[in-house]
Formats: sequence, C-alpha cells, structure tokens
Amino acid sequence: MAKTIDDFVRAAQQVVPEVGPAEAQRLVAAGALALDVREAGEVARGTVPDAMSIPRGRLELDAPDWIFDPEGPIVVVCSTGRRSILAAQVLREMGFTQACSLAGGLDAWQAAGLALGPARPA
Repeated sequence: MAKTIDDFVRAAQQVVPEVGPAEAQRLVAAGALALDVREAGEVARGTVPDAMSIPRGRLELDAPDWIFDPEGPIVVVCSTGRRSILAAQVLREMGFTQACSLAGGLDAWQAAGLALGPARPA
C-alpha cells in the first residue's frame, strides 16, 4: 500500500520537535531563524515577521546557500504545520540540527493573536 502525506507527517512527528506559537515567538525573539516554506503567493499575504522565505520545493537547493549556521535554531513555518514538519525533517537530515516546526502553522500563530509581518528575501 502506498504511503499518504499523513503517514509521512506522523513519521516526522516522531523525530522533529514541534513548538507552539508562544514558544516559536520566544525562539525567534531570542534569535532563531523563522523559515517560511510556503509558496511566494502565500508568503505575500503575511508570515512570522522577518521570516526568511524558501519555498518547500526549493529547500534542498537553497537552504545551504542561505542558512549559514547549521547548529543555529530554526523555526520552520507553513500554513498548517504539515509542510513545515516535513521541511524541518529534511533540514535535520541535511545537518541543520536545531530545526523544529511551528505546530499548527500560521493558522495557530494567528489564532494565538500573534501579528503577521513581511518576509525578508533569502
């Protein structure tokens, strides 16, 4: 039987830390990189303020050129937390040891009353 996206997400949740909106905000305020892996049109509607934007489809190609500290904290962001947890898993496999995922994505961020802002270019 073929695996579904839910199978991949559940597997990633076993190895990738997830943080809630308040913890993500604290990490970013303390210097963690917020990394939005949504497509450009989605990011244009707002993201975690000052997040770096690298679409999920370009992550393996672009991350090594734009994320300079493989041991630095990274909070990966998407709309609902599914793309971000898969992206964080790939980042960890690439050697970015502190990648975590924003649980619930920007939906949870906004539900917590946290402000959106523009992304910074990669």
